[in-house]
Amino acid sequence: MHGDALLLATRSAGKLRELHQLFASFGFELIDLDVAGLPPEPAEDNLETFATFEENALAKARYFFERGRRPTVADDSGLAVDALGGAPGVLSKRWSGRADLTGQALDDENNRKLVHALAGVPRPSARYVCAAAYMDERREIVRRGEVHGTIVTSPRGSGGFGYDPYFASDELAGRTFGEVSREEKERVSHRARAVRALVAAIVDARSSRR
Repeated sequence: MHGDALLLATRSAGKLRELHQLFASFGFELIDLDVAGLPPEPAEDNLETFATFEENALAKARYFFERGRRPTVADDSGLAVDALGGAPGVLSKRWSGRADLTGQALDDENNRKLVHALAGVPRPSARYVCAAAYMDERREIVRRGEVHGTIVTSPRGSGGFGYDPYFASDELAGRTFGEVSREEKERVSHRARAVRALVAAIVDARSSRR
């Protein structure tokens, strides 16, 4: 049933939704870790220890490829705020230090810290960054996507996840990722741009070996 599906190396509900939709739009089927019979392991907590999004994405792709033994895709993404020297960056998910929290509760704590850190900074500029990685028996591929905007002090909209309600995109007329539709977000988002570039590279690689 899932013979040709790519293994999606994430346990984030938000990423699962977005990545399934993005890859499906290019004709790729994804299989989740749970469906593939890969329960959580303690080692997963230590995969994202590198200094760049690219290294973290590749670390996840390599780890789950070895466990699942099928072509695997993974990503690492985060928010880089200029006034904070690029923070939270690769620590975006864990920025609050609240290892006891998950899901929306963790997002709320991260956003609370973000707003506090930017108190008094007018229109702080920021980038959302994503590195998307692919691994199979023959190759590793990683591609990067970015989108620029500013951070707002109060959340706007209930869509998306993570920092989305606080990130106002320059390309969406200053609306936050929490305010726009899924289709509007996919048009400009960092994750969509990284996935589009990755899919093109995967297709090229597969074509070259025929």
